[in-house]
Amino acid sequence: MIYRIRHTTRYDYQAPVDYGVHLAHLVPRPLPGQRVLAAAMETAPALSWRHDGVDHFGNAVAWLFLDTPHATFEVTMRALVEVAFAAPSEAPLPEARATPPWETVAAAAWRGGAGAWQASEFLFDSPLAGADPGARAYAAACFPPGRPVLAALLDLMGRIRAEFTFRAGVTTTATPIAEVLRRREGVCQDFTHLMISALRGLGLPARYVSGYIRTRPPPGQTRRLGADQSHAWVDAWLGAEHGWVGLDPTNGLVVHDEHVVLGWGRDYDDIAPLRGVILGGGEQSLTVEVELDEASPPTDEAVAPA
Repeated sequence: MIYRIRHTTRYDYQAPVDYGVHLAHLVPRPLPGQRVLAAAMETAPALSWRHDGVDHFGNAVAWLFLDTPHATFEVTMRALVEVAFAAPSEAPLPEARATPPWETVAAAAWRGGAGAWQASEFLFDSPLAGADPGARAYAAACFPPGRPVLAALLDLMGRIRAEFTFRAGVTTTATPIAEVLRRREGVCQDFTHLMISALRGLGLPARYVSGYIRTRPPPGQTRRLGADQSHAWVDAWLGAEHGWVGLDPTNGLVVHDEHVVLGWGRDYDDIAPLRGVILGGGEQSLTVEVELDEASPPTDEAVAPA
């Protein structure tokens, strides 16, 4: 599946900004099941200068600098991405009963060593996804002793999908997990932080994935929740043999070819699409528009490399 992505972020400032520095996580990440055919980033006004690099987690980042006064700042990323699995593995999902008991996976992660050291860093608390006791208690019923880890994960994902309501505007990216549990509503970032917190509380590695889900669903299927903004979901570790699996608790989906990965981190703050520091500006308003649609073959597209 080939997707055309357009992600536009616009800031409107009450007063001119004299200087701005922004950090962008906007270029999709190349993966075994995801190929970035082309990507380009445009800004208005034009940048004073730009520096590209890679962050601690291996995600592409760009530092954007403006040193001339501006009343608005708009960044648009356009890309063509070919997706087979949209996950760090080309392997099909294993049968749930064929995965090891969840306690075995937890023990392997805590031991670290070959096959586990990269997963182990996602065991620990982070500012927005700490191991909340309420989240752990909520998930405990899905993780009885000896249950295969994937069976437990799918159960937890389905439970969040069934028991929480998608509702924009009632939370922020910094809303505490305890508040999300109390309200039983929120958006994809909330449900992702909740699931990550629960898994870390049980000793299982889990990471926050930022990306997109297709704007228009396959024929005969309902529209996906979270399609008009940046989307988020959970990567959970199944052990060294099976690696990571992407789980979308907002839609109750195993991540396959409807998702495009931007990158991952411990929580939203590690992989926010755009953030920065400005001098001046006063109050500001933010507008974000996202489209992820099926594309024609790449030879028909005119997207320059980033």
